[in-house]
Amino acid sequence: MKPWKRDWGLTGRIWLTMFLLFLVYLAFIAILSMLGIGLPFLVVLVFLMAFVQYFFCDRLVLWSTRARVIEPDEYPELHRMVERCATEAGIPKPRVAVMQTPVPNAFATGRSPKKAVVAVTDSIMRLLTPRELEAVIAHEISHVRNRDVLTLTIASFVAMIAAIIMNNFLFAAMFGRRDSGGAWIIAGIVAVVVYFIAQLLIMALSRYREFSADRGSAYITGSPKDLISALGKISGRMEAVPPQQKQAVETANAFFIIPALTGKSIIELFSTHPPLEKRIAALEQLDLEMKGLI
Repeated sequence: MKPWKRDWGLTGRIWLTMFLLFLVYLAFIAILSMLGIGLPFLVVLVFLMAFVQYFFCDRLVLWSTRARVIEPDEYPELHRMVERCATEAGIPKPRVAVMQTPVPNAFATGRSPKKAVVAVTDSIMRLLTPRELEAVIAHEISHVRNRDVLTLTIASFVAMIAAIIMNNFLFAAMFGRRDSGGAWIIAGIVAVVVYFIAQLLIMALSRYREFSADRGSAYITGSPKDLISALGKISGRMEAVPPQQKQAVETANAFFIIPALTGKSIIELFSTHPPLEKRIAALEQLDLEMKGLI
């Protein structure tokens, strides 16, 4: 097992994001209060949300992406890759899942290394060479090792709740009772603010965490060039995927190694990933450092 280089910059960002998410939760409670919901119910609801997010975040992501956990006898080589990378990173072997989609991608989820899942799409297994695929898996294992997955899941959940309120407040304001219509309008405005704050938190954390996971992949495999090649192939194939196929999975873009953007979505304004060119440049720099050339 190689010594793991802890990324203190990522750790600091995770703690800051968690604190800011706590403030977002308070704003969410304020929204519900404006709708006339009693304090006891709010307390129970918040605890219920926290419970679901912490204990079921992996199941929620798998359910939303329709990824299926697979056994070693179904994809033996894939399981061996995950086990090798997990051993190098010094964590227990995560569960392995496969997602059926023409979008070549991979992601990790789970509240801790012991409860993690690493998922790949069937199309990425056909696209990449074994070394390139292992570099992608090492990238996802790095997310698990860095413990940044749970924070991103919570942030995404907050944004989803705010989006639901945003999508329904106009209807409630127009067709609800007159004495409560004003409260719904205010709640909708606050929901918009909460949604954009949550998206900004996701964007700020996720962009940094991708650089950190890229470095982790290079340390695990010892070959930044394999991940560079994999990222280039995934990005190139993504452009050929029909927009409707990318739209079907874009709710998981924050978790993917490369987002499946259609070019027509507001999500693209809040890209959770740094530009591919910057990621490749950082990996090329790391490759020279690992070879002792700089």
